[in-house]
Amino acid sequence: MATTLKKELKEIIQYRNAYFLAFSATTGYVCFGWDIGLIGGVIALPSFQEYFGLLSESASAQASFDGNIVSVLQAGGFFGALSSSYFSSRFGRKPVMLASAIIYLVGSIIQSTAGIGMSSNVGLKILYFSRFLGGVGVGLMAALVPSYVAECSPRAIRGRCTGSIEVAVGLGNMLAFWVNYSVSLNISPGQMQWRLPIISQMVPGVLFLFLMLFQPESPRWLVERGRYDEAAAALAYIARKDPDDDAVVLTLREIRADFVGKHNLPLLAQFRKMGESRAIALRCIIPSIATFFQQWSGTNAINYYAPQIFASLGITGTSQTLFATGIYGVVKFVVTCLTLAFVIERWGRKRTLIYGGIAQGLMMLWIGGYSGAHPNQGVVAGTYVSIVAIYLFGVFFCLGWGFTPLVLGSEVAPGHLRTAVMSLASATTWLFTYVIAQITPIMLDRITYGTYLVFGVASFIMVAWVYVFIPETTGYPLEDIKYLFEKDIIIRSLEDAPGGWIFLGRRRAVSVEELKAIDALPTHSPKEVLEELKTRSEEESPSGQNHSRSRKNSEKWEDPLII
Repeated sequence: MATTLKKELKEIIQYRNAYFLAFSATTGYVCFGWDIGLIGGVIALPSFQEYFGLLSESASAQASFDGNIVSVLQAGGFFGALSSSYFSSRFGRKPVMLASAIIYLVGSIIQSTAGIGMSSNVGLKILYFSRFLGGVGVGLMAALVPSYVAECSPRAIRGRCTGSIEVAVGLGNMLAFWVNYSVSLNISPGQMQWRLPIISQMVPGVLFLFLMLFQPESPRWLVERGRYDEAAAALAYIARKDPDDDAVVLTLREIRADFVGKHNLPLLAQFRKMGESRAIALRCIIPSIATFFQQWSGTNAINYYAPQIFASLGITGTSQTLFATGIYGVVKFVVTCLTLAFVIERWGRKRTLIYGGIAQGLMMLWIGGYSGAHPNQGVVAGTYVSIVAIYLFGVFFCLGWGFTPLVLGSEVAPGHLRTAVMSLASATTWLFTYVIAQITPIMLDRITYGTYLVFGVASFIMVAWVYVFIPETTGYPLEDIKYLFEKDIIIRSLEDAPGGWIFLGRRRAVSVEELKAIDALPTHSPKEVLEELKTRSEEESPSGQNHSRSRKNSEKWEDPLII
């Protein structure tokens, strides 16, 4: 343990610039998490409902309003995410992220002043518009931050740096939950009771804007633009080395080689090139599928409607439901931090998704089963078990599907198409977050316990997809991940899956090291070389150990590479 902690401390010191870069960029996701956790508590406050004349509305009208006011942010985020690819490709990652912070802050200012000097009807329209505008800013942030962090992070800590995005989301969630709870207790009913939480969301936006001023542009974007000296300087800053250091020179050479013939691709050309080969198409669709599944885990149903969900389990009173929601936020944040520190780089991407998905699915099935068997019985012993199950769902979600899809997506996306691919993935996230925000109140009202069963079954479908179709990407340089998808994808995926050897027999995938060797051969080399290498791989390792050994050898060979 002491050796591990010493190694971790040495790594933190060595890569402190990279960690600070990741911290600065992921502050933008605090804004995202804050907005997710904010609105559910705000609209639950009687002072908000009274100010906008909602207390007299019917239950169905109230559910419709809840879905609309929550989901309008996702509508803005969808358009912001879609536009991110064009603007970031043309102007760079950093300038667009700074612009996203300004848009977010303007939207927050308008939100915090909605209703002042106007009728409640006009005030609601202003509130809808400002949440849409803020969503555009958050959508830009959410689409660009994962690509930027992945492109700037040393591969030794890439999973940790990219995974810190979910820590930022969890921090924003937690702070928003507790701000809502605090104002419900300490501020007398009135407009400042619900305005203060909205005003406070500007704090992370200002921090994000300030911190990003001091960070470099993505070295991969600079290479794409032919600005090699600036790219070398960015790499040197990230790794804390001289620009003429061998590691910087070698990494720059690898990035330049990956971009040969792919410089300055127009946006439409990027989308067309997503289908240029089977391997490229797979790598481009995986981030969107992963984020699609992430939304069907049910996490945002709880994030947005936790007060209503806790109330449905028998917890009464606004303060009590907001307190229970606040505890949920703390649990998610702590577990996310622990997972980021000790799990993501040790377990890898695949195992965290599998183990986390199974466990979160079981929690949802329990909540659905209990709610179906014991409807409207008030607080009984089983109620507390179900509340614990909600907290455990948060634990297991953070263990796997909380941030691993972002890490995985940013890794598998081809370098020359990464911004377009991640903008599509982010747009998918916003689209289905919008869908979940719209349908959750209706599902809770009409099919009640069936809501949780839908999310539970979806979790098991997610696990099956990862088990069969997703190879492990941990430890590979970004420029080497393409080899994971060039041949034997399902065999490689099962090799990396826990217990996957049961389904393989003597079949083995060609290792990355061997595929790189084939790639280095002259283009007229005979096709039999591939079969010969594969046969040799099977003969040398009937037990399947060759795959892991090849990975270690590949890592050792690629050690000089920074990112």
